[in-house]
Amino acid sequence: MLQNWLKPLSAAFCKHAVDLHPDWAFGKNLMLNRTEIPNLKKVRAAIIGVGEKEANAIREQLYSCAYPFPKDSIADLGNLRKAESALLIPVLYELLSGKVLPIIIAGKNELATSQFMAYQEAKALVNMAVIDEQFAPNGMYAPILNPRHSQLFHFSQIGLQVHQTAPPAIDYLVKNHFDLVRLGKSRANLEETEPVLRDADLLAFHLNALKQCEAPAVNNPTPSGYFTEEACQLCRYAGMSDKLTSFGLYGYLADADPNHLTAQSAAQMIWYLLEGLFNRKGDYPVSTSGLTEYVVEFRKLNYQITFWKSIKSGRWWMQVPVATTRKHERHRLIPCSYQDYQSACREELPERLMQALERRYA
Repeated sequence: MLQNWLKPLSAAFCKHAVDLHPDWAFGKNLMLNRTEIPNLKKVRAAIIGVGEKEANAIREQLYSCAYPFPKDSIADLGNLRKAESALLIPVLYELLSGKVLPIIIAGKNELATSQFMAYQEAKALVNMAVIDEQFAPNGMYAPILNPRHSQLFHFSQIGLQVHQTAPPAIDYLVKNHFDLVRLGKSRANLEETEPVLRDADLLAFHLNALKQCEAPAVNNPTPSGYFTEEACQLCRYAGMSDKLTSFGLYGYLADADPNHLTAQSAAQMIWYLLEGLFNRKGDYPVSTSGLTEYVVEFRKLNYQITFWKSIKSGRWWMQVPVATTRKHERHRLIPCSYQDYQSACREELPERLMQALERRYA
């Protein structure tokens, strides 16, 4: 079925990939959609272009990077025949069903909602994370947030610049107990952003979140935002999450990028997402096996919080201290940081826990 929605890469583009030097070049080691969809049996991640010009410009930069990943584990499936939601949603759903992580490269920011809609056939509630400088509940995410989609369990906005955001939009995030990670807080300690990304089933990364000097080829570039190195670290955090099943990169304008600077930044972000993917520790707590338990007593409140630390990765989770329905069981353990554990040891209730308790666990 994928063949019906996807257009193979051109012969000239495939030849460029094959002719790359040295032999460890990324493009030379990919499984490419030349005339038909390659066998995806061993594939863990697949690149999809939504807008041929934009996707190919980023591909060209990505293909010249190093390829240290397992053989036949990454495929480039070419581009959608039309840059439309009606085609993107079934492609994503088919890849998700096959346990292949889609990497979407799209020019239009609005297509990020299609990434979420691809999860509609799945019965489980999902967590969505967005990295962008602005937020508006009536903006591009209105089909998901206004009204709140029945399959959305949690929403996280990362990299928000409050001087560009209407106060009612911030109030909306706070009122709904969604994660709001301001740009300054995130940049001051990127490690504190990792638990938010670890909790996401899907991540939509808008290139507007980068500084203009790093990514000028976007709509309304601004001088404030993430450096490319920081954006790459965020992508690596996301890739390392056992929970993440899709990634989208949005908002690239190829015609505004004569020096390919934005395409290079985008390519590096995808590369580090993949490095994270292939360094997963397999410690997502389906059960508490492989986790060390730490119980913190709040004597003044006559209260306990249970923390769990992964033996494999050293990452931390908090346990929601309320009964959960079967529908919400997978959300009972909340990713957190060592700093959250330290706060609890000082008998300070972690903010992440307070937000979690306000969510829909009934």
